[in-house]
Amino acid sequence: MTVVAQPDVTVIIGAYEAMPYLVECLASVERQTLDPARMEVIAVDDGSADGTGEYLEEFAARAAMAVTVIRQENSGGPSGPRNVGLAKAAGRYVFFLDADDRLGDEALERMVAMADRNGTDVVVGKVEGINRKPPQSMWGETLERTDVFSSNIKFTLSAQKLFRRALLERHGMRFDESLWTGEDALFTMEAYLRADGVSVVADYPCYYLVGREDGKHVTKSGGYTLRFDSARALMNLIAEMVPAGPRRDSLMVRPFKVTLLPQFGPKFLKDTEEVRQHKRELAEPLLDAHWNPEVARRLRVHERLQLHLVAARRTELLPDVIEFVRAKKQPAAVLEGRGTRVYLGYPHFRSAAAGLPDWIYLAEPREARAVEGYREEAANTLLRRALRKLRRSLAARDVKPAAA
Repeated sequence: MTVVAQPDVTVIIGAYEAMPYLVECLASVERQTLDPARMEVIAVDDGSADGTGEYLEEFAARAAMAVTVIRQENSGGPSGPRNVGLAKAAGRYVFFLDADDRLGDEALERMVAMADRNGTDVVVGKVEGINRKPPQSMWGETLERTDVFSSNIKFTLSAQKLFRRALLERHGMRFDESLWTGEDALFTMEAYLRADGVSVVADYPCYYLVGREDGKHVTKSGGYTLRFDSARALMNLIAEMVPAGPRRDSLMVRPFKVTLLPQFGPKFLKDTEEVRQHKRELAEPLLDAHWNPEVARRLRVHERLQLHLVAARRTELLPDVIEFVRAKKQPAAVLEGRGTRVYLGYPHFRSAAAGLPDWIYLAEPREARAVEGYREEAANTLLRRALRKLRRSLAARDVKPAAA
């Protein structure tokens, strides 16, 4: 009897109406430098009528690695096919590859080696775009071992990562089939939080995100309510898994900035009053539950201002801010405290009629550094003095300060 060794990685491809992009996608799988004996492919045709299923079967017949093709009725979204593939996977790791995207030739070999070398449960490979803008802020350096709190990986929550299958099975992790968009963000954030370490491959393009000319990207389709569903699910997950405090606040930035904020940007100007009201009704419970000054200060001033206006039920002031930002106007900088504080004069700053608090307009160092005359070292000195004064005050009352 022949004993079949466990593959190192299972590539799971969910495909719906994927032609002709599927051709290059599968070619990139064939070009992998990882030994074909060390990998398997599970491809799920989700009810396509454009030849996707037939092409997958042709690929299975000729490919050097083991390929399983599953054909099913359309499930309505990407979660179903991914879950079907995950249930069949045998590899030590799984990689979710979208049928219209591509792998770098050395991607799987590099990512498997990275995970094996460091014992990490998730490997995030550098993404480049083809007619589509990829995430960028997390590729500054290759990281052998990090986590979601110590790096910028919270801003890449797509499913196209290498996951240790034992982690997924141990926690019964599957994609939420009730979500039409954002299901990958929920899955990946949970994996980050449960993982025994995450690695980042930043020195090699592991994944090519392809912009379809027909515009058939799930993330670009569907109504605005789906975005609020996605934000709500991700916020709830973060709140359930991370205790209140700075670590939770740092993660909440992601759904606020990436998912909620765009609903109150330029498209808000074009919305009917009925849609605006509905957006407010959807957003306000999320802001009431999770918006606070610590989350707010992690955003740029105009982002903070836009979301604060929603939270404060002052959306009548939003159009002025949106128009100002859209026109790429530069706000006047107001330096105070001998250059240690910089306020950015976006609309309604210190307007008696608006009555908005100054702290909304106070630039954090990353923005303040661009202002001539800002004295960051002096500002840091003042902050340290304020912290020492607070500690002395607490000590006098025999109260221990919370850990930073």
